[in-house]
Amino acid sequence: MNVSREDVLKALGHVDDPDLKKDLVSLNMIDNVTVGDRKISFTLVLTTPACPLKGKIKQDCIDAIHQHIGNDWEVDVTLSSRVTTRRGLDAAMLAGVKNIIAIASGKGGVGKSTVAANLAVALARLGSRVGLIDADIYGPSIPLMFNVMDKKPFVMEKDGKSLIIPVEQYGISLLSIGFFIDPDKALIWRGPMASNALLQLFNDSEWGELDYMVIDLPPGTGDIHLTLAQQVPVSGIAIVTTPQEVALADARKALNMFNTEAIRIPILGLIENMSYFTPAELPENKYYIFGKEGGKKLAAQEKVPFLGEIPLVQSVCESGDTGIPVVMDEQSPVGKAFLALAENIAQQLSIRNAFMDAMHHHAT
Repeated sequence: MNVSREDVLKALGHVDDPDLKKDLVSLNMIDNVTVGDRKISFTLVLTTPACPLKGKIKQDCIDAIHQHIGNDWEVDVTLSSRVTTRRGLDAAMLAGVKNIIAIASGKGGVGKSTVAANLAVALARLGSRVGLIDADIYGPSIPLMFNVMDKKPFVMEKDGKSLIIPVEQYGISLLSIGFFIDPDKALIWRGPMASNALLQLFNDSEWGELDYMVIDLPPGTGDIHLTLAQQVPVSGIAIVTTPQEVALADARKALNMFNTEAIRIPILGLIENMSYFTPAELPENKYYIFGKEGGKKLAAQEKVPFLGEIPLVQSVCESGDTGIPVVMDEQSPVGKAFLALAENIAQQLSIRNAFMDAMHHHAT
């Protein structure tokens, strides 16, 4: 039986992307089809390298070839990705950045910066180009968490304009407001002054081409959040909470604030940090010391995705102080939790980008 490229595409037309609910061929996710002697190869182009379902989609492709063409064919699938974006051409700010993810929290002390730092590193380790902006003017902790306290970003001249060059560490580009203020002087900036300094991190920096930009926002809700919402083209926001009632109440306030008419940033979902305690010597044990599944329940009530639970582990606190993000140990329970979180966030963005695209095509 002679098998053509068209036969292969026809067979793969039976495979749907589980998130986008359309077949892979019409989504342009199949590339480089070659048919050899009893062997079919092609590239599966995912919407993000951090796709949590890549194993399933690949297997579905192999099954479809065997079902529609024949069991005796060898199938060789190469995985690649083109990260999708919903940013229009109008966005001059961070023009080369496909997706901008803001990490927020209703209150301090929930580990928002730890989550932002490890999310950025996890996305990079999964194969994306990532930037991180530490916009927490009250307590910029990213320089410490990345062991770059002594680094100062370079400034270069380009087209008569001074541009800040982000610091490179652990495979990501980062800038912190902490690089530009004296760590010993408590920061009592007026709103507008802080907002202007922050906007420089976005506007006057050489970020280049990135798949994801993660922004560590200050805790709570206030001026800075309004400025960012109005001036920075944020793709979506994720809110960090802990399982305690008081943190959940504040997370609900934050969800409501980002949903108001004035702001209207899409909510990617809720992240629960310190979900349970796992002692290093008993990695299989989970102790729910702050209550169980409060984040999941809040997400269900507010009808937002629940993006993941991060365990409370001694190494998380230590890694913050040593400047090596805990996700660098990918096999640890907390490392795995951060990688899963990165996949879930990338997945939510891919779904949102595809959905917005469909609406856009429909409208035009």
